[in-house]
Amino acid sequence: MTIETLKADALHGVAHGFFTRKGGASTGIYEGLNCGVGSNDVAQTVVTNRARVAEHMSTGPEALVGVHQHHSADVVTITEPTIARPKADAMVTNQKGIALGILTADCQPVLFADPDAGVIGAAHAGWKGALSGVLSNTVAEMEALGAKRENISAAIGPCISQKAYEVGPEFFEDFIATDPDFIRFFANGQEDRMQFDLPSFGLHMLRQAGVGSAEWIGHCTYADEARFYSYRRTTHRKEADYGRLISVIRL
Repeated sequence: MTIETLKADALHGVAHGFFTRKGGASTGIYEGLNCGVGSNDVAQTVVTNRARVAEHMSTGPEALVGVHQHHSADVVTITEPTIARPKADAMVTNQKGIALGILTADCQPVLFADPDAGVIGAAHAGWKGALSGVLSNTVAEMEALGAKRENISAAIGPCISQKAYEVGPEFFEDFIATDPDFIRFFANGQEDRMQFDLPSFGLHMLRQAGVGSAEWIGHCTYADEARFYSYRRTTHRKEADYGRLISVIRL
């Protein structure tokens, strides 16, 4: 099966792709293009999948850089190809040939570019990271490399949609305690449950950070099993593990 990537209009002219699970070598519950080095998939199969991604992005496997994601607001600047995975949830670079790869399975993969300045970024933004500032921090680190906020375009890839994202009252209360205006990202669910709109919240945080343009390309990871891995779907099914999607941007 051929590798499939989804594109963002906001990043037109910049090499990027939100990869689906199609076109990979993994089998079983990981079937497809599982790029999660932290999964329990066969390690060599994950290496093979990542090599296919690198080839698709016209670079080598050593230049496909990642981070050890931990739902933080931490951002690192990548200056050279490396197999090390620094502990962070976003990366920026101004080095040609380096591809920044973010892993997700319901959280938001966010890709950034200021083509005029030759600066790109990639962030993993679940609700914790988005609330604590990973998106604005990514923009700030891009600025430090010479980007201008008003020239930065940002795109949110496939992630869990509001219809599939049921949360409890504690979650809701934490958000409202941060900013009462955040109530607009919630809809009523069953009994005391709420439905959280993660991509709309991500777009809000990007606009608050002052980027020139921001978009969500659509697609719910929970709803479309043929294309996407989903942590929440795996949890509901009580499966042992899940695959990770990769989203990549390269200068």
